[in-house]
Amino acid sequence: MTGEKADEQLERIRAKKLDKMKKELSGNPGSVEGNWPSEPEVLTEDTFEEFINKYPLVVIDCWAPWCGPCRMVAPSVEELAKEYKGKIAFGKLNTDENQNIAMNLSIMSIPTFLIFKKGKLVDRPVGAMPKKSLEEAITKYLE
Repeated sequence: MTGEKADEQLERIRAKKLDKMKKELSGNPGSVEGNWPSEPEVLTEDTFEEFINKYPLVVIDCWAPWCGPCRMVAPSVEELAKEYKGKIAFGKLNTDENQNIAMNLSIMSIPTFLIFKKGKLVDRPVGAMPKKSLEEAITKYLE
């Protein structure tokens, strides 16, 4: 094989490998590139599963509009979403409007924070807490 033909063959192999890697990344959790939310995303029964599987680390704030402690902790959740953009995706799930998810996940008290790592539920801190405590409960799951 001549040097020129070997170079052409190498280039074809490189291009195929690059295409394969791009396709693999587009279907994997954590391959969201620049699309991380900077504020909690409102979730519904239709969007919940896709959201928790889209990002490697997800925190879902389970709340209801009538819940005083939920409203008290909401600003901290919004701040954490901005501070950890690109590392942790935050979502908000209104348990009154999405009762099936609340029942399936045995949410008995609100606020409850569901922490998912690679699509699997790993923790569920319950109750209103200071921002620092919430941050510590969440960030221990960062890789």
